Amino acid sequence: MQTIKTSTYSTPAKTFHWLTVLLLVIQYSIGWLMPDVHRDTQPIGLISWHLSIGALIVLLVLLRLSWRWTHPTPPEPQMLSPRLKRIARVTHWLLYFLLLAFPLMGWANASSRGWPVSLFGVLPLPPLSSKGAQLGHTLGDMHQLFAWVLIAVVALHVAAALYHHFIVKDDTLRRMLPGN
Repeated sequence: MQTIKTSTYSTPAKTFHWLTVLLLVIQYSIGWLMPDVHRDTQPIGLISWHLSIGALIVLLVLLRLSWRWTHPTPPEPQMLSPRLKRIARVTHWLLYFLLLAFPLMGWANASSRGWPVSLFGVLPLPPLSSKGAQLGHTLGDMHQLFAWVLIAVVALHVAAALYHHFIVKDDTLRRMLPGN
């Protein structure tokens, strides 16, 4: 089967993509290693790092969306069916939604606990809920559930990239790899 060529993503788009991947790997690692959050838990150590990296992810995704809205993405492979193109678009926008909603839920939960949220202690961020707010606590419970939802959608995204690379044999994966 012949390999189908497509244009590559820009260097900033690739940088946003791979920096997001790196921050998610770090964030999930910290999330698994940090102590369970209970009523009297204090936002120190790994919890503080988790909050800061979550805030950084929000900032990065906002920058990434700004870039995407002002710079067109490369065209999708022509051989893809309209159905697969639609699934790809929906999956990408679902990832953007989750990458924003997920840390914002954690931020609202931290705010409802009275915890300050900042970018590594340098830039304080406003609370997203008042201290003791039930909504903030509920969003904290949802934050734990969304951790699994995000993993599932990322797994689907990775599986699709591998499908394109090994089955369809187009350049969908290669055009997002660094250096291409």
